[in-house]
Amino acid sequence: MIPIRDEQETTATPVATRSIIFITSLVFVWQLITGIDNQAVSYSFGFVPAKYTVAQMGAYFSWLNKLLSPFTYMFLHGGFWHFIGNMWFLYIFGDNIEQELGPFRFITFYLVCGLLAAFFHFLLNYSSSVPTIGASGAIAGVMGAYFLLHPGNKILTLIPVFIFPLFVSIPAFVFLGIWFFIQFFNATGPGAGAGVAWWAHIGGFLSGMALIHLNAKLPTAGVSEKIDKYTVKKRSPRLHVITPGASPSGGSDLYGTIVLTSLEALTGTKKLVTIPWGFKKSVYRVVVPAGIRRGSMLRLKGMGKSTPGMPPGDLLLRVDIKNAI
Repeated sequence: MIPIRDEQETTATPVATRSIIFITSLVFVWQLITGIDNQAVSYSFGFVPAKYTVAQMGAYFSWLNKLLSPFTYMFLHGGFWHFIGNMWFLYIFGDNIEQELGPFRFITFYLVCGLLAAFFHFLLNYSSSVPTIGASGAIAGVMGAYFLLHPGNKILTLIPVFIFPLFVSIPAFVFLGIWFFIQFFNATGPGAGAGVAWWAHIGGFLSGMALIHLNAKLPTAGVSEKIDKYTVKKRSPRLHVITPGASPSGGSDLYGTIVLTSLEALTGTKKLVTIPWGFKKSVYRVVVPAGIRRGSMLRLKGMGKSTPGMPPGDLLLRVDIKNAI
């Protein structure tokens, strides 16, 4: 299962989430330059439990290195797919949690989740001399917070079926519940020694749940609301999921809604839509002309009901506009 996006849109651009992705990307480029398998980098900036518990190893590292390693480890990655997977999950789930916390509190939340994930790993591997690197623990915290705050949100998920891309909407509590079960199974089963810090993932997830619960009890300073004025999103997602309904008067045409921003309605745009049935040509291109108004209808030929002996109906998309410029 590959998550494409969650179907609950945020109103503001997630500046903190994108900043973390940008900084982590710069660090990954630096790793590529120095060598992705550079052991000196992994031991210096990765989290190594033995730094704190084995005197012979600890002697090689300064007190400052020991202090910073539980933070720096979460910006390193062991390979391309490790990096891409982590950043994609942060992109999918981070914006909703950032909107809940605000950008400054979100950054603190992210770092503390990563720190607690490292601590959880330390408790169960206190003498390990293997470096732990990656943002997985911090991102697991984001996912734990999402699990509590938005359990009913739908996650648009790509399931490859042979050569066909099947898009399905899965409730967040199911998607994240499956993810957590996989981490726990690997931590306690045959995958426990596979070189992956499964307990850091589990610790991060539980830490995110605890911290987001604590956040609800903390007072707010109103800074996020002031920042939101400057970060309002100008565009809706590229890919839209359309769940059509039949016309009240019957017939073979189907009706749905596509949501645009006012800027997109003014300038025109191109979108991709998917309809949750069948396999043949499951993604369609929709061209939205400039100057379209709320309530206008876009007609997609041949995408309505199919009745034996009759030509297929059309799908009519009503345009909704969700904000003002």
